[in-house]
Amino acid sequence: MYLETIQLKTTRVCLAEPGKIIIVGTPSRSLDQILPFLANLPGVIGYKPDTNILTFRRKTGFMTLYPEEVIFTQVTDNEEGISLFEALVDAINSTWEKREQLTAVTNSKKPNKHLDYYLLLPKTNCKICGESTCLAFASKLFLNEISLDACEPLFQEGYEDRRITLEAMLS
Repeated sequence: MYLETIQLKTTRVCLAEPGKIIIVGTPSRSLDQILPFLANLPGVIGYKPDTNILTFRRKTGFMTLYPEEVIFTQVTDNEEGISLFEALVDAINSTWEKREQLTAVTNSKKPNKHLDYYLLLPKTNCKICGESTCLAFASKLFLNEISLDACEPLFQEGYEDRRITLEAMLS
């Protein structure tokens, strides 16, 4: 076992989502050694190995891991926050147990931007997805507010490589 607990340190108001909170926790052990392995997990949007900062996109909000601190945004209440900490402890310990099968990430991972998604879209501005433009659709993809399946032209012949790339970026 790598980590025993993450203790709730503080909460603050989440400015990005009114009515939600940001929770900050302190791990019972520094996360220095595990962060390069956690950077292999799905949902990573940014990793800086020089400073050991790892950020994941969650269904709602973000999770950022520092060696001595864990932060979750857009959390409903302290109870949900405690559950998130417990789930993270389990994920950390599971990753640590499997570290021999993983390669520690040593290069920076930069987050995708909405324009990265836009560049791969068909750019037809067909509005089939319900958005007024492909750029608006890309912005919603970036925010995880719409599914790639909504872009019908992307599933037509000739766009398979773009669709596969987008699916990988979103996973």
